[in-house]
Amino acid sequence: MSQVADGQRLFVGGEWVEPGGGHYAVTDPATEETVGWAPEASRDQVAAACAAAREALGPWSRTPPAERAAVLGRAADIIGTHFAPYAELARAETGATTGTARAMQVGVGMARFRRYARVEPAEWAIAPQINEAGPMGKAGVMGALAVRQPVGVVTCITSYNNPWANPAGKIAPALAMGNTVVVKPAPQDPLSVYRMAEALEAAGVPPGVVNVVCGQSASVGEAAVESADVDMVSFTGSTAVGQRIAAVCGRDMKRQLMELGGKGAALVLDDADLASAVTGIGTTFSFYSGQICTAPTRVLAQRGVYDRLVEQVAAYASRLKVGNPREPDTVVGPVISAAHRDGVESYVELGRKEGAVVVTGGERPPSERGFYVAPTLLADCTNDMRVAREEIFGPVVVVVPFDDEDEGVALANDSDYGLIDYVWSGDVARAFRVARRLRAGGVGVNTVGRNMEAPFGGFKRSGVGRDVGSYALHAYSEVQAIVWPG
Repeated sequence: MSQVADGQRLFVGGEWVEPGGGHYAVTDPATEETVGWAPEASRDQVAAACAAAREALGPWSRTPPAERAAVLGRAADIIGTHFAPYAELARAETGATTGTARAMQVGVGMARFRRYARVEPAEWAIAPQINEAGPMGKAGVMGALAVRQPVGVVTCITSYNNPWANPAGKIAPALAMGNTVVVKPAPQDPLSVYRMAEALEAAGVPPGVVNVVCGQSASVGEAAVESADVDMVSFTGSTAVGQRIAAVCGRDMKRQLMELGGKGAALVLDDADLASAVTGIGTTFSFYSGQICTAPTRVLAQRGVYDRLVEQVAAYASRLKVGNPREPDTVVGPVISAAHRDGVESYVELGRKEGAVVVTGGERPPSERGFYVAPTLLADCTNDMRVAREEIFGPVVVVVPFDDEDEGVALANDSDYGLIDYVWSGDVARAFRVARRLRAGGVGVNTVGRNMEAPFGGFKRSGVGRDVGSYALHAYSEVQAIVWPG
């Protein structure tokens, strides 16, 4: 069994093993009560997980793609049969509202397993061409085939804001391509990932193909990155941690897939539908309580609509119920921890000192327990303020005015980040013109919605590489060229 009275076991080499470092409490950020006890892996156990993944790689990579896909499909079905308890665990670990835990966490996680249970061609023909004469002979027609091969053993380090969708988005395409994985979930909410491992085990994943180790110590993640058995690291988290991981990967020439921080610019042009823009910007407050890298946290409003936009966003934020995420009318739950709440509040105070106007929020909501932050709007900001440049990762929106389109684009691009930006305009052609000028991996035009087949990733310090949809199959594979005389 994966769990005992004293806490969760690690999943290594197809076995559920006692952690070498004991257990630590996982806290419900809404109630501050203990959800369960997570295992603290030793470095030796992480090494054993990487070695198990290396041993399993050969047989799994030679397993026919249809059989690998069938395992993923069965895992999705098993998750579906446990949907309610899995969603409740996710809600308790993360503080997400019940609706978010069900739809955006477990629901999206299950959908991603189903997505990669669809077998896609791993090879494609390249049009024959006449080659120039080379050192081995005269010119001739050559045939060629591009073949996707698994990268190898992949360490997947996942973020705390979504313990279902984020790990599933790494594990499922990696397994579909014939890789094996060592998953290191975030220390704040790892228990859901072990439920995912149980589903995969029940679905028939062979021993060693999936391994899960976790811990509060940074040494757990370091060991999973540094291991000589690991060929690739897929990481979602802060840019600072991503840079440290990238340095290790660079030394050993390991493949990287990095989805890092964001400070999404939302350009609201003077011909925008303000109701649509306000609703989109408002997702920053409600979606994971702002703890999401794709949020439109940096609003750039053209002066013709600036005052009305500030007024309407403030009114929208003030209507949102902050409280226990179990209650059906709650919109804004807690942030993940007391330490993170303190960090978000310190940014609000910094904004005040920098000259920003706190239009709404800025004070801790009354609550005896739980790590709550009121939806906060900071207006009259400038783009050089720290609150406008640094990722706050909480329910805080800053608004910066601009005069013309060129200035708005310049302000949007004046950022260390470039993950997802947004444009609102009543003129779709204008919106697309502006979108093409933005240095961001994705741009939402009059929407904050996502197309789950579109490539996802960032420019600049927001990451390296692209995943989601078929792009993830490329991310977790090497491309091999096979050529022959035509």
